[in-house]
Amino acid sequence: MEQPLDLPYDIAALRELVIKLQGEVQHLNAQKAHLHEQIRLLLHKRFGAHSEKYIAEQADIFNEAEANAENDSIGENDLPENDKPPFVIENSNLTKITANKPGRKTLPAELPRIEIIHDLADDQKRCPEGHALKEIGTEISEQLDIIPAKVQVLRHIRKKYACPCCGNGVKIAPMPPQPIPKSNASPALLAFVVTGKFLDGLPLYLQTKQFDRIGVNLPRATLANWMIRCGELIQPLINLMQEQINGYPIQQIDETRVQVLKEPGKAASTQSYMWIQRGGPPEQRIILFTYAPSRSQTIAEQLLQGYQGYLQTDGYAAYANVCTKYGLRQLGCWAHVRRKFDEALKAQGENPLKANSIASYALATIQKLYRIESEIKHLSSEQKRVIRQESALPVLNEMRIWLDHVLTQITPSSLTGTALSYLAKQWSTLTVYCEDGRLEIDNNSVERAIRPFVIGRNNWLFTDTVNGAKASANLYSLIETAKLNGLEPYQYLCHVFAALPKAQTIDDIDQLLRWQIPDDAIITIPMNMQVA
Repeated sequence: MEQPLDLPYDIAALRELVIKLQGEVQHLNAQKAHLHEQIRLLLHKRFGAHSEKYIAEQADIFNEAEANAENDSIGENDLPENDKPPFVIENSNLTKITANKPGRKTLPAELPRIEIIHDLADDQKRCPEGHALKEIGTEISEQLDIIPAKVQVLRHIRKKYACPCCGNGVKIAPMPPQPIPKSNASPALLAFVVTGKFLDGLPLYLQTKQFDRIGVNLPRATLANWMIRCGELIQPLINLMQEQINGYPIQQIDETRVQVLKEPGKAASTQSYMWIQRGGPPEQRIILFTYAPSRSQTIAEQLLQGYQGYLQTDGYAAYANVCTKYGLRQLGCWAHVRRKFDEALKAQGENPLKANSIASYALATIQKLYRIESEIKHLSSEQKRVIRQESALPVLNEMRIWLDHVLTQITPSSLTGTALSYLAKQWSTLTVYCEDGRLEIDNNSVERAIRPFVIGRNNWLFTDTVNGAKASANLYSLIETAKLNGLEPYQYLCHVFAALPKAQTIDDIDQLLRWQIPDDAIITIPMNMQVA
């Protein structure tokens, strides 16, 4: 049986005890509310929709224009009439974007056509009265067919010559430079394996099984060695890409984890990191992956050494320190802000006051900023800057006033309080995008570049050695950059693996970064394999 509370008889002491107990109750209630928020958020992450798309319940708030990395725009017709933007875009050179119509798409016109004629039998070419039928037209339907790629052997026959008189001076035709000397892998085979792993996320052990099914013995260790050698081969290209990305005054940066089993001085279970940079001029965008054993500020300093300009990042404190050290203009990410308020809103569960909560107001305001971006994304940089100054800045100014007002009303430990604190801390970087039309409102572009790596990591789980991690970084860089510049990665890698061993000068290497493939370098893309 509990002992009764020994209350003091002194009124002042009693008042002090009551105040103390009230403080403890408030602390426990706040802790309880925080734990309930975490439970609701975890349940939503486990069983709810993963989209960050927010549908405001107020009649005067429009749907979000940029909900996630895959869905970055909506049309003007999707909005209520009173939510049209406060400006009119007049540009006769803009092409009207129409929604994709449902149904089967027309097969590409550039594909070769093989005609298969279907005709009636001779005894069916007469009408019921016995008259001969006359052809009045045709009806055409198309099927998509495929011719599997062939696995074949290239025999390099090098002719030898000698003097028939003296028997001296034997000469032999030289072997053309190869991507991996003394290897039996052609440039096309290397490109096939590289795109299989780093583009399609197919682990090497599965590719080994594919080759086994067609009678070709290519052990996983052999394929892994080829990947490392290919990564080393393209290092000159990676060096030039690093120079070019740091030579343009706008850059985005982020990082993601990677596990390396055999890393000196580290346990196999510890995490290493892939750092990703995205930048370069609009006509020659570059995505650069760099392996590093840690997430320390020193790594960021090394990657950004010599760079001057805007740097768009998330809220990681190391980036702010690097920007201060190098005098860079830090640019924040509204997607990260939105994500925090989205989590706060989801953690409120079925709260009837949810629609009028601070989190919902913040999300609705962020929608307005993204709606403006959706409307101006096809305009020139200068037009974007002007419209942002006229339309986005007033929204930001109102939000700043609101933020100062609500900051003191929310418990800092709650998810809403955490989101507000993050917004306040990052505010000076979140308004920078209005200064220059070339800047983006968020860091989603570099996060989209990370996604193929993350998908691949889910399949192959880890990297065996540091050399393998470095090679992976180089190959991901080349593939993602080729995709960003409109090239088919397999074709581009075939061209690089064939041309790079022959390069003699820096200009020869630089030509491979012009993002053009000569017509004579085009190879039929293998979709499957069979023995020739």
